[in-house]
Amino acid sequence: MHMNTSDRLWGARFRSGPSAALAALSRAPEAYFRLAPEDLRASAAHARELVRAGILTAAEGETAEAALAQLSIDVTSGSVVPSPSDEDVHTFLERVLKDRLGDLGGKMRAGRSRNDQAANDLKMHLRVKARSIAASIALLQDALIAQALDHQTTLAPGFTHLQPAQPVTFAHQLLAHAQGFARDIDRLQDFDRRAARSPLGAAALAGSAICVHPELSAVELGYDAPCENSIDAVGSRDHVAEFLFVTAMHGANLSRLAEEIFLWSSKQFRWVVLDDGYATGSSIMPQKKNADIAELTRGRASRLIAVQNGMLVALKGLPFAYNRDLSEDKWAAFEAIDTLALVLPAMSGMIATMAVDRDRLKAQSTEGFTLATEVADWLSRQGVPFSEAHEVTGALVRFCEERGIELAELSPEDLASVDPRLTADVLPCLTPEAAVAARSGYGGTAPARVAEQIERLQNLLARQRAWATT
Repeated sequence: MHMNTSDRLWGARFRSGPSAALAALSRAPEAYFRLAPEDLRASAAHARELVRAGILTAAEGETAEAALAQLSIDVTSGSVVPSPSDEDVHTFLERVLKDRLGDLGGKMRAGRSRNDQAANDLKMHLRVKARSIAASIALLQDALIAQALDHQTTLAPGFTHLQPAQPVTFAHQLLAHAQGFARDIDRLQDFDRRAARSPLGAAALAGSAICVHPELSAVELGYDAPCENSIDAVGSRDHVAEFLFVTAMHGANLSRLAEEIFLWSSKQFRWVVLDDGYATGSSIMPQKKNADIAELTRGRASRLIAVQNGMLVALKGLPFAYNRDLSEDKWAAFEAIDTLALVLPAMSGMIATMAVDRDRLKAQSTEGFTLATEVADWLSRQGVPFSEAHEVTGALVRFCEERGIELAELSPEDLASVDPRLTADVLPCLTPEAAVAARSGYGGTAPARVAEQIERLQNLLARQRAWATT
């Protein structure tokens, strides 16, 4: 009888090998071979399961684990690399093991499938990368917090609809972004909690008749437990979609910060000056200093959103269990991981090194009648219904516009001419310092509340960092 001696993990019932076109389409891209460390760790756990099942003797198990450990060193050093004929990471590593161990290497395939191997390798990888991404976000948080600590009392205009609204402290504006990033790390932690189920032992889809203690290998690989259902274990990729949602949400949050950097560093705003090491120039206009990091971040955010959408589209119509469409999971995940690996350090450095113009921020903090709400609030505290207070304040703003003055420049006579209920007692409220100090509720922009916010955020960040290093 003809025996198929190919290094492929499939094809025993085929009389000929795959066509060149099929092989080219089927072969995993080079980037997918980065999963070798996870595959080798899982193979070591699988070897122990085979010993428990009696497929390997204890001595064979020790030999196999030693070979896997050495192969891990060789792959990491680059002394062993995939060949063009290796269809994927599993084929590559099994080929090398069979070369080194002979029949013992071939025994390692018992009780498992590429289906549970593929699901497991990426899930392990994503759990590791979730922590490394969290650690990188924490560095961006450090930069935002450092700037916030330096600007707890720096006055700035707050905006709604990109129109001047009310004075805030610049620290409060920076921390608004930091709060979103804190939730991004929290989402990574939440993803990890749901991803802590091992697919190993599911084999092709029905479970394994040999590896009947997947709960043991699950714990060995850092999971909480095995998956509850073997079909779900190999056929689901909602953990990948969830990971991609977190990275897409983080990309959107990064893009919003980037958008503010464009404004703050523009000649129209002139709030911040970017460090030369984190800006670029023009090939034709020598005077230009461009916030390219922010622009590239905004552009890369679209990639993060696109790959998340792509993964959902790949999943939506699949019959349940394994389908090759699921191999899209690795392309999508690696694209997100690699994008953030470039974006986050650049954004962190840009924020950490930007110089803030305190005087200009303060000067702009009252432009556009941002103190108008103080007048309405003062009237309300005097017993005037707020609907009336709103009308009176609007009339006062029109009065100022017609005379080209700001609210703080009004005289007692000016106030009384608009409405007799407006007295000189309102004037102490018409400073940006008074306006921010009045916002003294939890989460408000008052410097004392901002200091408390920073302390709470630092404590949260310390806990998140501790998780990222586990």
